[in-house]
Amino acid sequence: MSKPVADSHDLIRVLGARVNNLKDVSVELPKRRLTVFTGVSGSGKSSLVFSTIAAESQRLINETYSSFVQGFMPSLARPEVDVLEGLTTAIIVDQQRMGANPHSTVGTATDANAMLRILFSRIGKPHIGSPQAFSFNVASISGAGAVTIEKAGQKVKERRSFSITGGMCPRCEGRGRVNDIDLTQIYDETKSLNEGAITIPGISMEGWYGRIFRGSGFFDPDKPIAKFTKKQLNDLLYKEPTKIKVEGINLTYQGLVPQIQKSFLSKDVEAMQPHIRAFVERVVTFTICPECDGTRLSELARSSKIKRINIADACAMQISDLADWVRGLKEPSVAPLLANLTATLDSFVEIGLGYLSLDRPAGTLSGGEAQRTKMIRHLGSALTDVTYVFDEPTIGLHPHDIQRMNNLLIQLRDKGNTVLVVEHKPEAIAIADHVVDLGPRAGTKGGEVVFEGTVDGLRSSGTLTGRHLDDRASLKPEVRESSEVLQIRGADTHNLQNVDVDIPLGVLVVVTGVAGSGKSSLIHGSVAGLDGVIAVDQGAIRGSRRSNPATYTGMLEPIRKAFAKVNGVKPALFSSNSEGACPTCNGNGVIYTDLGVMATVATLCEECEGKRFQAEVLEYKLGGKDISEVLAMSVTEASEFFAAGEAKTPAAHKILTHLSDVGLGYISLGQPLTTLSGGERQRLKLATHMGEKGGIYVLDEPTTGLHLADVEHLLGLLDRLVDAGKSVIVIEHHQAVMAHADWIIDLGPGAGHDGGKVVFEGTPADLVAKRSTLTGEHLAAYVG
Repeated sequence: MSKPVADSHDLIRVLGARVNNLKDVSVELPKRRLTVFTGVSGSGKSSLVFSTIAAESQRLINETYSSFVQGFMPSLARPEVDVLEGLTTAIIVDQQRMGANPHSTVGTATDANAMLRILFSRIGKPHIGSPQAFSFNVASISGAGAVTIEKAGQKVKERRSFSITGGMCPRCEGRGRVNDIDLTQIYDETKSLNEGAITIPGISMEGWYGRIFRGSGFFDPDKPIAKFTKKQLNDLLYKEPTKIKVEGINLTYQGLVPQIQKSFLSKDVEAMQPHIRAFVERVVTFTICPECDGTRLSELARSSKIKRINIADACAMQISDLADWVRGLKEPSVAPLLANLTATLDSFVEIGLGYLSLDRPAGTLSGGEAQRTKMIRHLGSALTDVTYVFDEPTIGLHPHDIQRMNNLLIQLRDKGNTVLVVEHKPEAIAIADHVVDLGPRAGTKGGEVVFEGTVDGLRSSGTLTGRHLDDRASLKPEVRESSEVLQIRGADTHNLQNVDVDIPLGVLVVVTGVAGSGKSSLIHGSVAGLDGVIAVDQGAIRGSRRSNPATYTGMLEPIRKAFAKVNGVKPALFSSNSEGACPTCNGNGVIYTDLGVMATVATLCEECEGKRFQAEVLEYKLGGKDISEVLAMSVTEASEFFAAGEAKTPAAHKILTHLSDVGLGYISLGQPLTTLSGGERQRLKLATHMGEKGGIYVLDEPTTGLHLADVEHLLGLLDRLVDAGKSVIVIEHHQAVMAHADWIIDLGPGAGHDGGKVVFEGTPADLVAKRSTLTGEHLAAYVG
C-alpha cells in the first residue's frame, strides 16, 4: 500500500535565499533529524538558519493572530527568499544574555520561583498571605477612603479599605543591595557654587541649573559649601522637588542626590557613555541591604517556614540540594505542585546547571548558561514536530559537559522534532544526521553551500571545515618561563573556597575547569579590576544600525581628518551622522516606512543611492577615492590603501592591522554592527583593546564562534601578544588553546559547591601526564 500523501512532507525546502551575504542558497533539510550547520564565522550560517528559516516560521505564526494582538508583537519582514516549504513551528534558543534587570533572577526567569511562592503560601507556617506575600517584586500597600457608588439611580457613599501584602523589602525595594552616594565626589566643599563646586557631569552654573541655584534663595551661592548651615546643606543635597519662581519663570528645584538617582541610577550602567559611567562608578557604592541581608524579602516573608526553612533559604540553596529538599516534602494537599517543581529543578540538574541557585541575578549568567536556562522550558514539553533552533549550544561548556548537551539534543530529536544547530565544535558536529557546510570563506566571499550530506562525507569533502574536522593540536615542545607572578590570596567570590594561586606573568596562561567551577569568579573577581588589566568579555557590543567598525574602533576620526586636510574643508562633512549626511535619508542610506502592524519597510534612498552622503561631499577625493568608496572597502583593501601614497594615514592603518590580526580582514569598514555575528563582535572588541597600554590581557573564551581553521590564527595572535611583552590570561575550554598554553590553572573538581578549588596548576604536559582531573583526561584523549 502506498504511503498517504500527508506523510510525504518530510523536508524543509529553501530556494533562493538572499538574506545578508547569502548568494541564492537552496537547501533541503530532512525533518525529525538533527542538522548541523558549519562554516567559518561570517559565512552565512545564522543568516540561513535564524534570519531565513526561523524568522519566516515566526512571521507566519504571528500572522495567525488578530491585528490587535500583532500590534504588541515584533513586526517581522518576510526574508528575501524565493520559496520556503514544509516549515514547522520554530522555537529559537539563542545566546542572547538575559536582561540585566536587577529584579530578575534565575528563579523568576524560569517559573521555579512562582511555584515556590505558591508552595509557601499554602503550607508555610505561620500563614502570612497569598503568593504575592513571598514576591520581592510586590510592595506592601494599604489605603482607605470613601467611594461614591450609583445604586438604583441614587448616589451612595461607602467606606472602603484595601491592603496588599507583598514580600518586597522596603529598604532596598527588592534589589538586595542599597546604594550610598559618596558626597565628597559630587562637590568640592572648599569652593562656593559660583566657583564651580559641583562636579556632576551635565550640571554647571552656566545654564538653567545656575539660574535655579542662584534664584532658589535656599543658600548663598558665593559662600563655600563647607560653611553652609545644616539646613542649607540639606536643601542643597536632599530637598524633594519644589516649585520656585525665578525671574518670573516657574521652575522646579530638586536636591543633588534625588537628581543623581533619577538621571543616573535608574538606568543600566552598561549603556552609559564612558565619562558618565566613570562618574557613577566613582560616586555610588553598592552595599548589601542591612535589613534583608541581600535576600530582597521583607521580614514578614522570611518569617513563614516549611521544615525550618524559609523561602529566602530555599532560593539561596544550590539547585541540586533544593531538588532533594523538595523531594522530601510529603504533603498530599499540594502533590501536583511538588511534582511540577521537582521536574523543573531536576531539568536544571540534568542540563548541567545544578550548581546555580534560584536567587542568582539573571544578568550574571554567561551566554551559554542563559541558553541552557532557556532550554529548561522545552525539555519536558509534550510538543512534537517542532523545529528547535540552537545557536552554538556548546559555548562555555567543558568537553566533559558537551557529551551531556549532545544527549539533550538527541532526546529532543527522538521525540519527533527537527533540530537545527549552528556549531563549530567537532564533538557536537559528530552527532549530526545531516550537515550543511557554508562558505567557502566569510563575508562577501561566503554565502554559498559548499557541502551537504553526512559527517563522514564532510570529512572527505575537501572543504575548509572537512579538512580541519580532525585537527588535533599537539603540546608545545617547550614552554616559556615566567619571571614574576601575580598573587591572588583568599579569593572567595561566589563559590570560590579561599583560593590562593600565583598567576605567572609574561606567558600564556589558560584558566579552565567544568562550567560553574569558578573560573570567571576567580579572574573577573580578583584580576579584571586591577590597574593595567584589559579585560575583553563576552558582553554584547551596544551599537545601532548607524554604528559600524569604522566608528566603533575610532578609525573614522583620522580618516575624516585626512580627507579634510587634503581637500581644505572641515572633517564634519565626512560623517554620515553629522553635516555630510544625505538630507533625504539622514545618513541612513535607506528610508524606513512604518506600516503599523506590518513590518517596517526599508527602501534604498534614491537621492544618495544608499551611499549616505550628500552629492557634493562625494566630490572630495583622497587617493582617488571618495568617502563612501572608502567605507565600502574591506579591512584588507583599506589596509593597503592607507599604508602608502597620498592616502597614507598611520593612525587608521594601525587600527586596520589590529582588525586583520584578529581575523576580520573580510568585513567592510561601513558594515552596520547589527549585521556582525557574535564571534565577529567579540573579535572587534579585542582589536579595539589591542592598541591600549595595558600589560595584562584577560580574554573570556575568545574561541566563541570561531571556526576550527580560525583557532590557529587566534593562537598565533595570542603568541604575538605574549612575544610583545604582554601577559595573556585566557578563560577557555577549547583543547587546542589548552595544549598551546605555557601554564594551566584547572579549577574544580565539580561545579557549584563541589568546585571552587584549584585542582591543578602547571604545564599542559604535566596535566596530560598526571590525568588527575577531568580536564587532564579530556586533554590527554585530545592530543592522543
